[in-house]
Amino acid sequence: MHKSNHLMLFSYSLLSFQNSYALCKKCNKVIKGNLRVFLSRQKKKESFRAVFLAANTKDLSPVAPVQTQAWSESETTKVHKKIVLLGSTGSIGTQTLEIVDACSENFQVVGLACGGSRLDQFVSQIRKYRPKIVAVFDTTQLQRLHTLLKDLDYDCQIGGGEQGLVDCACFPESDLVVTGIVGCAGLIPTVAAIKAGKDICLANKETLIAGGPVIAPLVEKHRVNVLPADSEHSAIFQCLQGVPSGALSKIILTASGGAFRDTPLEDLHYVTLNDALKHPNWTMGAKITIDSATLMNKGLEVIEAHFLFGTAYDNIQVVIHPQSIVHSMIELCDTSVIAQMGWPDMRLPLLYAMSWPHRLFLPYSSLDLVKVGTLSFKEPDRNKYPCLDLAYEAGKRGGTMPAVLNAANEEAVFRFRNNEISYLEIAKVIEHTMSHHETGLFVERPSLDDILYADQWARKTARDFSPKLHFMKHSAVA
Repeated sequence: MHKSNHLMLFSYSLLSFQNSYALCKKCNKVIKGNLRVFLSRQKKKESFRAVFLAANTKDLSPVAPVQTQAWSESETTKVHKKIVLLGSTGSIGTQTLEIVDACSENFQVVGLACGGSRLDQFVSQIRKYRPKIVAVFDTTQLQRLHTLLKDLDYDCQIGGGEQGLVDCACFPESDLVVTGIVGCAGLIPTVAAIKAGKDICLANKETLIAGGPVIAPLVEKHRVNVLPADSEHSAIFQCLQGVPSGALSKIILTASGGAFRDTPLEDLHYVTLNDALKHPNWTMGAKITIDSATLMNKGLEVIEAHFLFGTAYDNIQVVIHPQSIVHSMIELCDTSVIAQMGWPDMRLPLLYAMSWPHRLFLPYSSLDLVKVGTLSFKEPDRNKYPCLDLAYEAGKRGGTMPAVLNAANEEAVFRFRNNEISYLEIAKVIEHTMSHHETGLFVERPSLDDILYADQWARKTARDFSPKLHFMKHSAVA
């Protein structure tokens, strides 16, 4: 019976057939072996093979390392990673640096990069963390950065533009690259980091939403770890640790429902920008708050989950969960459901992505379920949230369509914020852009250049489209 327990410990190797390690709690022995060799020796264990080798991913390999390893408690104190942080002055960046401050023995900042809009804050970060390489994406700010750092008392490589970000991402001394740059500006340095063999702490949605067809094979080729840093995908990632390959049946993404969760559909014709920015649970930037209101943020997360975990779109479900305590769930082949819960706090998924496969102690507030009281769930109203169906449609179409969806959404939200279109016209702009892309520019197996071109084309198309003029033309024809 005890030996059979050793056999089961081999299930920790889920992504590939590499060497796996597990700790037997009964005899305190570290079990090491190769799953491919092990299975080949178990010819009589056909039921075992069926469970551990079954696949439900439709030929898509997950890019997240959903295998796990058992570490002794003493080893968790040995975590020390050198990190490069792309987007250090944004929300993800500042929270990452808070974790570095709290875990200074575990993390060292060796590279920092920012967009350039908060240069004084960036300079303060450089002086505090003393990275060996820094970069500012906005090249018009590069000379000013040199001036502000002329009295720096140590050697620091300073770069600018896209190449500066790439140099940071590929810095030889780093172990982990945290990608917090918003938009497709973060895609090229992320690709460069993967090619350089760096593990990725993924906080940039566009990396997989737009670049999934390119990123997935690169991750497999260079054998790096892509570690999700947002709350929903981190929740799934944590739930999957130790789950046998092929046992995952369904992913259940939870959504708060956004600012208009309790607003009737007919009243959405009259909502304003200020209304859309009143998120019931989270304090976030304007763009992501509006995405939460339209549920586009959840649609984008569906596409990201597809690539991260190799799960078919029909096996990814979205549910409204107003309390935002259950961050996401997985259902297994035996109908068991595993959920990850906690107070809404972006630092926890960031910490887990940075420290994986270890767990580090931080004095965060413990979840009090008695205080929470009630956890409720309901299906999203597809008429109220048309952006969710557009995201599923783009994801299933694949190719360049997710990049077009993402870019069109960004432009539509920008136009809504500038009072150029109404709230309900956000989805119309996206639908129009996707429809026009399908007619001649769609690429089924895109290169990185194809994706970047589709991104720029979609932005221009979404900027130029007038929903009101389009409606007037169709009314005149009718």
